[in-house]
Amino acid sequence: MLCRNQVRDYETWKAVFHSHKEAHQKAGLQLERIWQDADNPNNVFFLFEVEDRKKAEAFISDPESAKAGKDAGVIDGNYHFMEDTHAY
Repeated sequence: MLCRNQVRDYETWKAVFHSHKEAHQKAGLQLERIWQDADNPNNVFFLFEVEDRKKAEAFISDPESAKAGKDAGVIDGNYHFMEDTHAY
């Protein structure tokens, strides 16, 4: 699952995001990578390996997840479930 968050402050977002590691794991999400936009470090992209899409979707739609995003300073964001095409 590829995600993007526009945040108020990257360091604040990162601290809150990492504090939810256990919740991510319970939702079957394994963090693979985080990137910051080279021109806007408060535009953050991150990639999760998804164990179970239904569990991941339930996690995303949970009001507690929205509250955690708000606490982290997320201004807006989106996510995409991706499939590996094994190109190259």
